Amino acid sequence: MIEKNYQPADIESRMSRIWEESGAFKAGRPERKDAAPFTIVIPPPNVTGSLHMGHALNNTLQDILCRFERMRGRDVLWQPGTDHAGIATQMVVERQLMERQEPGRRDLGRAKFLERVWQWKAESGDTIVNQLKRLGASCDWSRERFTMDEGLSRAVVKVFVELYRDGLIYKDKRLVNWDPKLLTAISDLEVQQVEVKGSLWYLRYPIAGKTFSPDDPTSFIAVATTRPETMLGDTAVAIHPENERIGHLIGQHVILPLVGRRIPIIGDDYADPEKGSGAVKITPAHDFNDFEVGKRHGLPQINVFDREGCMALVDNEDYLRGLPEGALMLAEELHNVERFAARKKIVARLEDFGFVEKIEPNTHMVPHGDRSGVIIEPYLTDQWYVDAKTMAQPAIAAVRSGATSFVPKNWEKTYFEWMENIQPWCISRQLWWGHQIPAWYGPDGKVFVAETEEEAVGNALGYYVEQEVITPEQGREMAQDPAKREGFITRDEDVLDTWFSSGLWPFSTLGWPDDTPEVKRYYPTNTLVTGFDIIFFWVARMMMFGLHFMKEVPFSTIYIHALVRDEKGAKMSKSKGNVIDPLHLVDKFGADALRFTLSAMAAQGRDIKLAESRVDGYRSFATKLWNASRFAEMNGAALTEGFEPTKVKETLNRWIMHETALATREVTEAIEAYRFNDAAGAIYRFVWNVFCDWYVELTKPLLMGEDGPAKAETRAMIAWVRDEILKLLHPFMPFITEELWALTARRQQLLVLTPWPRKAGALTAEQLATSMAFPDAPPIPPALLVPETEEFSDPEAEAEIGWLVDLVSAIRSVRAEMNIQPSTLTPLVIVGASAETKDRAQRWNDVVRRMARLSDVSLADAAPEGAVQLLVRGEVVALPLKGVIDLSAEKARLDKEIVKADADIKRVDAKLGNEKFVANAPEEIVEEEKEKREAAVARKAKLQEALERLKKAS
Repeated sequence: MIEKNYQPADIESRMSRIWEESGAFKAGRPERKDAAPFTIVIPPPNVTGSLHMGHALNNTLQDILCRFERMRGRDVLWQPGTDHAGIATQMVVERQLMERQEPGRRDLGRAKFLERVWQWKAESGDTIVNQLKRLGASCDWSRERFTMDEGLSRAVVKVFVELYRDGLIYKDKRLVNWDPKLLTAISDLEVQQVEVKGSLWYLRYPIAGKTFSPDDPTSFIAVATTRPETMLGDTAVAIHPENERIGHLIGQHVILPLVGRRIPIIGDDYADPEKGSGAVKITPAHDFNDFEVGKRHGLPQINVFDREGCMALVDNEDYLRGLPEGALMLAEELHNVERFAARKKIVARLEDFGFVEKIEPNTHMVPHGDRSGVIIEPYLTDQWYVDAKTMAQPAIAAVRSGATSFVPKNWEKTYFEWMENIQPWCISRQLWWGHQIPAWYGPDGKVFVAETEEEAVGNALGYYVEQEVITPEQGREMAQDPAKREGFITRDEDVLDTWFSSGLWPFSTLGWPDDTPEVKRYYPTNTLVTGFDIIFFWVARMMMFGLHFMKEVPFSTIYIHALVRDEKGAKMSKSKGNVIDPLHLVDKFGADALRFTLSAMAAQGRDIKLAESRVDGYRSFATKLWNASRFAEMNGAALTEGFEPTKVKETLNRWIMHETALATREVTEAIEAYRFNDAAGAIYRFVWNVFCDWYVELTKPLLMGEDGPAKAETRAMIAWVRDEILKLLHPFMPFITEELWALTARRQQLLVLTPWPRKAGALTAEQLATSMAFPDAPPIPPALLVPETEEFSDPEAEAEIGWLVDLVSAIRSVRAEMNIQPSTLTPLVIVGASAETKDRAQRWNDVVRRMARLSDVSLADAAPEGAVQLLVRGEVVALPLKGVIDLSAEKARLDKEIVKADADIKRVDAKLGNEKFVANAPEEIVEEEKEKREAAVARKAKLQEALERLKKAS
């Protein structure tokens, strides 16, 4: 029996347990061995993470697809797992050690520290997995993987070694995003651009061969910089070749202030003639753009910082080479000085010598580490790289050929732009937690890359014996005793970028590099659901690795979802205090309400503006379904042996069969096309409007009447439609639908494994077989199956009940527009009715009067005076309002409301027409104003329509 009140918390915990105990989500079910596989790999969340709204959206959409395809009879594998999250996890454990006042990472040493990380993972690493289960994620949790698992680690090593041997991994000295607090290179995704109010310094660089004077503009060239501390590493000044004002200086030299280094003035398009002085200083070792300019012109690269962001000038051969004695004194003065303290000293010294022309306030974006919070330094170091340009070519071709497609399609342009301009991928990180790079170094720095230490050591010792660096006897001793080779052969201490291991996720999770049955069956996967921000960082890497090692694309479709913002359209952030916790919403409204909200708002290419009121609204939707099911139960609605929904006789029942078929097609086609919002909208309208508001309401006279064939048929039909609703709604709201499915007919088979409605509900015998959660579950009676012929359709039933629905809706709309109180009954006149309409009016007279609040329904050849005329399915009906309302007063009210709407439109137009407002206001504020305008325009149109009706009635 269905309880009176819907309590999602009780249902969710119970259903989660039932699904898990029954193995409902497991891939490879015996009865589906011949079914087509459907595979999705979860974007592995960080093991340190907690569920945020992006996770909630991403996993809700994946779950909809998996539940949908599982109900369609496919062998679904939704592969779960977590990412080891190198920096994040190492920071969490280091913070824990500090809080407990225990020895730090370096005091513990690498081996002991890694033991502590694994210990933390065992204690706290399943937090986000449990949170995903609360959301209803139907992953095959028995196959959960972790990027540091033994099997996945073996895959990582194999890939590194093979790519190295193919010449696609190499070591190089290039600029990286360097975090001077964490002392490691970080990826672009871990860099946060922060707006900073700083300064723009205009510095005078003396022209070589001229006597410098601050008063003589011909004796120097001015360069503008936001980072004067890097000037010590300048190796050129660049001017645009077409700069008419100062282009004649190209080919000459300047003397670097304070340092005395003679550096060239070069011509390069990078210098913007309209920006600053038109000349820019080039520091190849401390700026990404300058690095590229330096490569084009063969400029030296002078690194003036150390790993911690302090000046490193003493013993810096690149810096000291050829400098005068005075510059050496400066090097000693600034050595080991923190970069921003050094900035003050350098600027003061430049001012003392007249090298500062002017200083302007300058607001600009400065890169910060998203975890450390410190300013990131472009830093020149030796790192490991992947030849991404070569590996990107097959990945580009795969999308161009259609082997993999993006939804929405416009993201393909972004993908191509990134991939066609791809740079070498820095894959090494100066951390301890992660996949240690399988490279070993000999005493001369020679690199030996191998899958195992034993192989690497063997190769290295063989090489050095052959080179006569060591004797064969020494080689044998070193091979047998690690202590004897200590210091002679050392392993690279760096670990791999987390994206390297997650790039293998679609096939490493299936057991590769072993030739497992899972790899053969579930690779390539079908759909990847992910956010746009990691198209380059993750999607592109999976494409490259999948094509290189598996010779097939990793997925055929990439669905890119948008951002979840706050209700005003602002991006959520802790600093703004507008972060919405999905678990708070689950606790308050239930997981189903949150899931449905996210689905209903997930329009392709449009960010979601999430308001708690929307979630509350869909909680009401769940309650409406609960109450409708309870109403059906209380009125004896149940499927009976021999009932065939396609053969019902009552017009009302044939109409709901027709509408169910339409809803089934609409929901199915929308999910297939990744139009999640359209699918959710279709089932919402069908449940709330068609089923609850109309069908259930229209069945009440029958249900409350005497027993007979019509009543029995209607009871069975209500039960059948309810079941179809539970199936269609299940991918979106799995908990409440599974609960109602179990309660309404004491079923043994689970809804999650019940076949999806085929057309108007038809099921094949094969689909039936896959619906059983338990081997001994009784079969569904064949009599309840809809024949697999054409989709059910009954235009005549739709014409009759559709006319009734449209008529009542139109009358209700006018009553609302005209402010007619519910207690006031109005007459209705059907004008020039056809014979068919006369019959309908007679059959449904009582229903129309009750539902539309009418005093009577009559027929006439012409509309009476003072009547509002409505067009319903091509025929005119009239509501005589003379004497019911004051027509003049109502017209005046509508005129006043139209004026107010006009004023609202003009006010918004004034704002949006102000270029300063549009340029400076936050994006969400501008968007909010546009929405206000749209609402005002719609309101005005509706008011004008009502006014026109009144004018015609006068």
